[in-house]
Amino acid sequence: MKRPCKRGIIYFDAYIRGADVCVKQVSIILNNVPGMFLSVSECLARESINIRAISVADTSGTSTVRFVTDNPEKTVNVLKSNNYTVIENDVIAVEIPDHPGALRAVLKPLKESHINVLYFYTYLGRGESGQPIVIIGVDKTEEAVEALKRNWVHTFGNEIYAL
Repeated sequence: MKRPCKRGIIYFDAYIRGADVCVKQVSIILNNVPGMFLSVSECLARESINIRAISVADTSGTSTVRFVTDNPEKTVNVLKSNNYTVIENDVIAVEIPDHPGALRAVLKPLKESHINVLYFYTYLGRGESGQPIVIIGVDKTEEAVEALKRNWVHTFGNEIYAL
């Protein structure tokens, strides 16, 4: 459900069970006005919430800002207490080797399983192996996690919040 608020609209859409293999994402739709995301950033910073992954997509008049924080439950509470509309969304976090063609290991199993990649952005830290981590939004999250695990792709769950 979308409800406008003073500073924008935040979407968090939970559509999967088994959150232990997924990561919580916050998507914010903000008017393209200077300082809109600054307000969100300040709300989170006051509560010591760290943004760990971020993506911004500009459209006519608005921007979609997607991000993952180190404490999604607290993030939801802080944003609600600051009059934002909050909906939760599960995404997949995967580790990808840092070499040309490495995305193929992730994208090929998804294609073979008829899973559409909706968006893709980088996480600001690295896994225990030192490899980069990417955040992926797909149309069939549960099936995507299964396809990736069958193909030995390292996915993250709740442990990502401690990296």
